[in-house]
Amino acid sequence: MKNSIKFIFQNLNTYMFFVMFVSFIFMVISLEKELYFSKLENLENQKKIVSSLTKLNKKDLELALIQFNGKTAQINSEITKLHNIYKYSITEKYLINNQTEYMNDLEILSRLINIFNTNAKTYYVDTKDRTKEKADKLKLQKSFYTIMHQIDLIKERSIVYSQETYNIFKYLFIVSFVLIFLATLWYRNRMNRIYKDITHLMTIDHQTKAYTIYTREADAISLRMKKRNIGSNNPEMVDKVTEINNYKGLMSSYAQKKGMKDSFFTSVTILEIDNFSKSKRTYPQDLTQAILKKIAFTITLYERPTDIIARTDYNQFTIILSRETKEQAFKDADTIRQSISELRFNTPDKANITTTGGFIIKPNNTSLEEAIRQAKDVLENTVKIGRNRIVQAKDLNSTLIR
Repeated sequence: MKNSIKFIFQNLNTYMFFVMFVSFIFMVISLEKELYFSKLENLENQKKIVSSLTKLNKKDLELALIQFNGKTAQINSEITKLHNIYKYSITEKYLINNQTEYMNDLEILSRLINIFNTNAKTYYVDTKDRTKEKADKLKLQKSFYTIMHQIDLIKERSIVYSQETYNIFKYLFIVSFVLIFLATLWYRNRMNRIYKDITHLMTIDHQTKAYTIYTREADAISLRMKKRNIGSNNPEMVDKVTEINNYKGLMSSYAQKKGMKDSFFTSVTILEIDNFSKSKRTYPQDLTQAILKKIAFTITLYERPTDIIARTDYNQFTIILSRETKEQAFKDADTIRQSISELRFNTPDKANITTTGGFIIKPNNTSLEEAIRQAKDVLENTVKIGRNRIVQAKDLNSTLIR
């Protein structure tokens, strides 16, 4: 079965959304890496601030107090930044689920900094006794090293979090690359085949080189082009009024398309316009021809590449459909009948034009001529039952009994 351009482009649309989604994931990961480096930079900055608080000049207490207050506010601001950074760490928060551990580390760091600030204030501002100064300095240094250790611990864990995140996404990167690579090759091949179909359709002489059409749409266009060629080169095969096949054109088209039907079911429908006979002409010739043209055009709207339509009598159309199931073939034939009944014509009696049909499924071992004859028999019996309907051969007997 031939591929459909519509189906290929629908899949291409899905593929493009997939690529966009993967790109979005990669962007989020890249932004989170920026947050990771911002976190490390923040922790290093805290180290520098804490370290600077151990080197204030005690001789100028007023200056020392100003510097102390400024750096204390700065380090508290850095702690707040760490909390804000984590708000946007989606992978750590939802994939690694380290929120409790990380917040506990920040809480400990915040508490240690408060202790350090208290010890620093005591050492630089409150201590007046030289004997106590040495003990306060030792407490300040101990607080300093405790904070350094906590900051190093947070940095180490951040590295571990980053590694865990990478391990999770590493396989996603590989799988995404393989899928995108294979899909790109697949679509590149399909696009090339579609382009070749278009090039083939643009070629003037299709007989110079054997070519198998890849897509249904190109095949349909090719068949329509062939139909036009048949019409222009063989006017005897075209109905002059409706410009679709006549009986000869029907047989010729069937012979050409016979090998295209794959494993589909082939149906034959004889559709007759009700109260529209050659012996009893109800309308003027120009209106009659307009009605025939419009009905023929309506039928062509439902025509697929493997279908054949023809005007085979004054008020009869023969429709050969190739469908996946028998039910679908009958449904499409009846849809054509309903569409014709919905047409509006400017007739003197303002009556709707309706059609009655005889429908059969053509067995493979039955010739087209025999199938048409059987469809006509079904049509004749259907007319006896009532008009404006299509009846299948298998349902005819039960309908007649009722």
